[in-house]
Amino acid sequence: MYKRRMLGFSLIRGLAAILLALAVAAVFIFLATDEPFHALQQLLIGPVVSFGEDGASFNVQSFYQILAAMIPTIFTALGVCVMFSANQFNLGGEGGAMAGGFVAALVAIYLPMAAGLHPVVSVLIGAVAAGLITLIPGVLKVSVGASEMVSSLMLNYVVMYVVLHFLNYEFADRSKGATQTHAFLPTAKIAQMVRGGSRLTYGFIAAIAVALLIGIFMYRTRWGYQIRMIGINQNFATYSGMKVTSVILLSQFMGGLLAGTGGAIEVLGRYNTFLWKELPGFGWTGITIAILARNNPVAVPFAAFFIAYLNKGCLLMNTNSDIPSEMISIIQASIFLFFAAEQFLAGLRQRIVVKNARDELAQAQAAAAASEEG
Repeated sequence: MYKRRMLGFSLIRGLAAILLALAVAAVFIFLATDEPFHALQQLLIGPVVSFGEDGASFNVQSFYQILAAMIPTIFTALGVCVMFSANQFNLGGEGGAMAGGFVAALVAIYLPMAAGLHPVVSVLIGAVAAGLITLIPGVLKVSVGASEMVSSLMLNYVVMYVVLHFLNYEFADRSKGATQTHAFLPTAKIAQMVRGGSRLTYGFIAAIAVALLIGIFMYRTRWGYQIRMIGINQNFATYSGMKVTSVILLSQFMGGLLAGTGGAIEVLGRYNTFLWKELPGFGWTGITIAILARNNPVAVPFAAFFIAYLNKGCLLMNTNSDIPSEMISIIQASIFLFFAAEQFLAGLRQRIVVKNARDELAQAQAAAAASEEG
């Protein structure tokens, strides 16, 4: 009963945070444009509804584009969930995604393989490379006590400039006007699920499957239990005999592995060459998604859909009105603030706890009275 009540509280708290964030966005929209209702229409229903002479209709291609945009952010958010569950605030998802995409691109270009095997191997190698890179802040923390937040944040830019160096001076295709690698081998491309310009690949199915697997790992395995226990109380975990250092390093390696997987799948599914010249932004979005999902891997796809939907809506609002696309940053920041505020709806949580305690006390008294009568 208590778990159901707390689950209901989490849902109410999340919904309230989203509604308040949208209300904040609506205030800015009303202040910024002379046609606020048109702008809100584009933001809220424009991503899936197209308006024409024949009226409104469901926009299938736009919906597929939203699903495609979810793919890399699901992976980075899952990585954040694992690391944050261990109370390790590693922000290296950005660099992990870029490194994973770049290494996967090199495998896709220079290592010929069979069609079915090539994308899998490319993604795996890119993911492992990203995991090893993201492991560096963890090693620094357990060895010299360096803050993983600071070191991972700086590491993102180290990774970016290292990738740009190799892209510009070692692996660039000089026959092209823009700086990019040679084209991927056809066998390395991740196939699209649907026709059209949505770029929705089978990476979406992989993302959903991995979210379920990470959920099982975190809540049904010994390693997942240890990760969560260390996040709750590291001293208790130490006194219980858990290998805290190993579990911390595992969580950070897994976070980078998942971020690298997202970057690799995005590169091999959406592009024909590697051409990223800056951090892709998936890591920061992944943090927002993980906060929305309350570090629950199973809830990550739903939170990712919400953020991708908002991104699409803000893009349409920017295109069809005079509202800047940066509105999504305002919405995400508002969501972050409401979710991060420990006192947000604290009164409701307190009432749930008190009610549950009273119910348990009443049940205990009833059981005691029944035993005395017996």
